[in-house]
Amino acid sequence: MKRGIALLTMLAVTAGALAGCGGGSADAPATGEQPAQTEGAESTEGTQTPASADGKTEITFWHYMSEDKEGQFVNAAVEEFNNSQNEIYVNAQYLPREELMKQYTIGVVSGELPDCGMVDNPDHNSYASMGVFADITDLYNSWEDANFMEGSINSCYYDGKLYGLPWGNNCLGLFYNKQMLEDAGVEVPTTWSELEAACEKLTTDTCRGLAISAIGNEEGTFQYMPWLLSAGGSVMDLTTEESKESMTYLHNLIEKGYVSRECVSWTQADAEKQFASGQAAMMINGPWQFSGLANDAPDLDYGIAQVPKADNGNYASVLGGENVAICSGANMEASWTFLTWITSKEKSQEICKSIGRFSPRSDVNIQEMFAGDPLNSVFAEVMPGAQSRGPSPDWPEISAAIYTAQQEVFTGQKDVDTAMADAQAKIDAIKNK
Repeated sequence: MKRGIALLTMLAVTAGALAGCGGGSADAPATGEQPAQTEGAESTEGTQTPASADGKTEITFWHYMSEDKEGQFVNAAVEEFNNSQNEIYVNAQYLPREELMKQYTIGVVSGELPDCGMVDNPDHNSYASMGVFADITDLYNSWEDANFMEGSINSCYYDGKLYGLPWGNNCLGLFYNKQMLEDAGVEVPTTWSELEAACEKLTTDTCRGLAISAIGNEEGTFQYMPWLLSAGGSVMDLTTEESKESMTYLHNLIEKGYVSRECVSWTQADAEKQFASGQAAMMINGPWQFSGLANDAPDLDYGIAQVPKADNGNYASVLGGENVAICSGANMEASWTFLTWITSKEKSQEICKSIGRFSPRSDVNIQEMFAGDPLNSVFAEVMPGAQSRGPSPDWPEISAAIYTAQQEVFTGQKDVDTAMADAQAKIDAIKNK
């Protein structure tokens, strides 16, 4: 019980800082892009009504995709479902990400939860462990249409049981300004050595070679993980030479002036602003930034490549995006009907493409989805190998240890060995509690 209370406290305190990086985020992705609090958000009280006026069984669905962006496509899908049959009516309710997360933690105590809802995939385990979501293992095992990528479905498992379904995925890549690279005589970097050499040529008095987000929240961990994984490091063992190598590499880029020290306070949206304004020649970010770049720099000619790999390592990326789940005490039958409809092969492909996500289904050819799209096609190539964060009910605390170490190193508070050892001590304590 103490562990559950600790998780509730941790999630409530950090709700405003977690990314959807993650991943991402709906209003910027998944998974790290924070939607602003909107006035007049719908009340979460009285959301569970047995039937609508026309006699259909009514269920509620919470999501955090703002209606002026991805939310319009969510609403269109829900409306299509409601019109497709005469048994179930889904009442879709938008809550800003911060508010939705808080309401989950409040609702598990008060018993006032929606029938089903959206969750950022790295947080799924934490909420499942607190009892927010219902066990759907048996339903899933009997679902003939179940077919998801391993990394995506793994984010929905907790303690050997399934508590949700993947809904939409994204990941990280390297954005580069084509004109700047051409003017500097630089090829698109593929390795860490090539990236450092490129940054040296691209960095000027007014422009950094690379922009990243190293902020002290989930976005910072999300952006750090490709470097860690490519070097052969692990979130569960930060003291290995491989893990320390990844942190040392990024720290050196900052020390040499190729990455701004201000990155410790930058969100992924801030990194996009640096890139869009020409103050960074490259950035690490995700496809959720396409719309921002279209608004901020409509004439910018840029390309996408995989995040450069360690010289002796492999390409790596990390899973961002959203899952959907049935909440405890919900109308299971109606909720399952709805969730399997929006995650079916046909609808997954259709909805994900419309909102700039990649279908988590293994029977959807995501490269074919974005054939002829040179930007999204790179992310489509990366997606099948993207690794989930965790999955662990303790992920918020593990992530906090990681991004704290990153902040300590990048701001000069601690050297790499000390910061990583201290972070590992925190993670060991979390594992052994």
